[in-house]
Amino acid sequence: MNGARQSVVVIDDHPLFRKGLAQLLRSVDGFDLVGEAASGAEGVACVLARRPDLVLLDLNMKDMSGLEVLRRLKATELDARVVMVTVSDAADDLVAALRAGADGYLLKDMEPEEMVAALQAAAAGRIVVSDALTHLMAAALRQDPRPESVSAAGLTEQEQRILERLAEGLSNKMIARELDIAEGTVKVHVKHVLRKLNLRSRVEAAVWAVERLRNGRPDGR
Repeated sequence: MNGARQSVVVIDDHPLFRKGLAQLLRSVDGFDLVGEAASGAEGVACVLARRPDLVLLDLNMKDMSGLEVLRRLKATELDARVVMVTVSDAADDLVAALRAGADGYLLKDMEPEEMVAALQAAAAGRIVVSDALTHLMAAALRQDPRPESVSAAGLTEQEQRILERLAEGLSNKMIARELDIAEGTVKVHVKHVLRKLNLRSRVEAAVWAVERLRNGRPDGR
């Protein structure tokens, strides 16, 4: 983590899991649990009131889906990072959440140590996805036509540098710091990268790039 304490709100309609996650957060130095919510509507109100750094959000809730909560939060001016914490390992749910702007997607059955490490990474500005799910995203990407290499996509040198850092899971703020450019400039470049790659989320771009790094150079050679 970056040294600063991270305020957290947990939104989950399962009381046992919510309390367990809250207890886990209290046991880890660097996290301050500032709110809990048992429903989507209550969660939105809590986040708007508390303005946390990090939101841990269940996907399936009775009153309002986690996706709807996510969209509402992302439509605000809040700078909170939102990580889905769910039992669903369905590819459709994973892709939908990441395309709606989720900053991570974690499974509830993760070991406590793995969960803590993932949340610390999320708090530090990285995009986190359970290791067991990355192959689902890769498979989903292969179903739609898109460039097979960086050169085929026509990315500029700066866009390639942005893509490399997306592949490392860095947030816009962290990319801006590394490249010494404005965060707004990074957002513009990310939009261009996604358009050229025919993708809808930064996580998809990261998986696209990582797949090509595994199979050789990202330029396809």
